Amino acid sequence: VRLPPPTFIGKAAATSKALKKGISKKGTRIHTKVHFYKPKTLKLDRKPKYEKKSTPKKSGLDKHSIIKYPLTTESSMKLIEDSNTLVFIVDVKANKRQIKAAVRDLYNIECEKVNTLITPRGLKKSYVRLSKDYDALDVANRVGVI
Repeated sequence: VRLPPPTFIGKAAATSKALKKGISKKGTRIHTKVHFYKPKTLKLDRKPKYEKKSTPKKSGLDKHSIIKYPLTTESSMKLIEDSNTLVFIVDVKANKRQIKAAVRDLYNIECEKVNTLITPRGLKKSYVRLSKDYDALDVANRVGVI
């Protein structure tokens, strides 16, 4: 067996001794700032044992939840006959674009414009004016308003 030269053996022994004993850096840290900031420690990802919510959140408004029901009052009937307009009670969170899209999808009709208001009872009322191609009376019969 061939041995390495004696100088390497001395260095290896010194290194092993230093590793066994440990190297200490004595002295204090020089702080250059007035404020002390807590050191950034290790932040592990959470590994939950169960979900925070038992069921997934229901997605927002779909076409069936936007339009609640058509209004069948005397004034709404007059609007159907005179100005080619249907009146619906809709979800309070729905906007005009969503109402227009929901009417188009549910009843296969094109709207010219949509006017909305919130009633004193807290319901949102929507006046849907149909384009010239569609007759509000026919659509109201099909929907079941009349």
